[in-house]
Amino acid sequence: MSSAQPIKIAILAMGGEGGGVLADWIVDLGEHEGYLAQSTSVPGVAQRTGATIYYVELFPKAAAERDGGVPVLALMPLPGDVDVVLASELMEAGRAVQRGLVTPERTTLIASTHRVYSITEKMAMGDGRADSGSLLQHAEIAAKRFVRFDMARAAADAGSVISAVLFGALAGTGVLPFARARFEATIERGGIGIEPSLEAFNAACRWVQSGESGATREPAAVAVPTVQPRDPAMRVLLDRVRNAFAATTHAMLVEGVRRLIDYQDVAYARQYLDRMTGIADLLPQGCDRLLNETARHLALWMSYEDTMRVAQLKTRASRFERVRGELRVSASQLISINEYLHPRLQEICETLPAALARWLERSGWPRRQVERLTQRGRVIATTSLHGFLMLWLVAGTRRWRRGTSRFAVETERIEEWLARIAETAPVNPQLAVEIALCQGLVKGYGDTHERGVRNYEAVMNIVRQRGSGLAPATLSELREAALADESGDRLQATLARLARD
Repeated sequence: MSSAQPIKIAILAMGGEGGGVLADWIVDLGEHEGYLAQSTSVPGVAQRTGATIYYVELFPKAAAERDGGVPVLALMPLPGDVDVVLASELMEAGRAVQRGLVTPERTTLIASTHRVYSITEKMAMGDGRADSGSLLQHAEIAAKRFVRFDMARAAADAGSVISAVLFGALAGTGVLPFARARFEATIERGGIGIEPSLEAFNAACRWVQSGESGATREPAAVAVPTVQPRDPAMRVLLDRVRNAFAATTHAMLVEGVRRLIDYQDVAYARQYLDRMTGIADLLPQGCDRLLNETARHLALWMSYEDTMRVAQLKTRASRFERVRGELRVSASQLISINEYLHPRLQEICETLPAALARWLERSGWPRRQVERLTQRGRVIATTSLHGFLMLWLVAGTRRWRRGTSRFAVETERIEEWLARIAETAPVNPQLAVEIALCQGLVKGYGDTHERGVRNYEAVMNIVRQRGSGLAPATLSELREAALADESGDRLQATLARLARD
């Protein structure tokens, strides 16, 4: 009986990344080099557009003929029995390790270090992103050899797709018994996108063979020049940041100023710095973390998401450019972007002056009419003139935002939050940091915002009751419990336990 064993290759890729093309290339390469090849795929929905495992086995044709028959090849990878794993994204490499497909005795793992965040990560109420450093560490331990760099960037630089980069990295490892020229000939036989594919292939192959692929590829650090804006009012704000605040807080404050000018206007950014000055004046030296966290979360809170902000973000030119880039749409192609919007009575009232909003909420027939008209959501095509103008006009009403009922409510909450930080900071700076971080509970709009406000108020009630004597670790635990689930069960359980203690 022959001792020959098949070469077993698993490819983990998301939709649109060319995982099927990569599998076809490997099959074509093997067949032209005298191997029997079998390819299968198992679709899944683990990532944004559905992750798929492509599995290829290659068996020497000569060995099969000596045995007098056709070898039986597997239809899917088995834990501990894979020679090569190619992953188009870092989380997919982590999934391969978790499934046991990567082993230190056998497997060469080739993966891109960039991230495409999964639906689960995006849906988390807090920061649901997986720790890339931890993923890299576990993959390094699990694999016999771990080849990784930012393959998405390499593909973009070559004007190609990540499958060509993975193919080049595979060639560069030398793990398959085929010369580099044979890999290149396989791409040429494909007949589509040959030049950019070869450019991406060669760049990846050189990168691996240079021996630098054992670390995450990062861009070289570039000194950021000091840019003076042309608007005198903006120059005044930037000079104020540089002259009135510690250097360690400049980056965060400048970003806050930039965000709030984009959100509203220069006067709103000036109010942001006024609020930050009030906090900074109360603090002794060495409270840079508190200042940075307060600056960050204050900017986020002051740029809360209302209907005007949503409309502004959906109609800006950079968004259309980003969508076209992600879809790789050429200048001659047309795209249609459909937005699903469902403004409720509450969102409508929030955009009205406070007195008018209170009247509408308490009215009879007018309220019922608005509720009837907003029972269902609607789809608006922002790539059409009518749909774009509709949202553009809504975005334009932000000039009257300061007069809306929502602005008054958010301002009251912000001032109470800042007062609590200012009161706590001189006595218990670490607790003040935790109070600043509690703003992260309030985010989004609609139902998401309502849940966040409920959780925030529940947590802050504990702060009001216990004052500066509250342990920072306790407040941190409450905040994490509030972000653990949408139902609020964990938060209620934690509050109940604290009430008993």
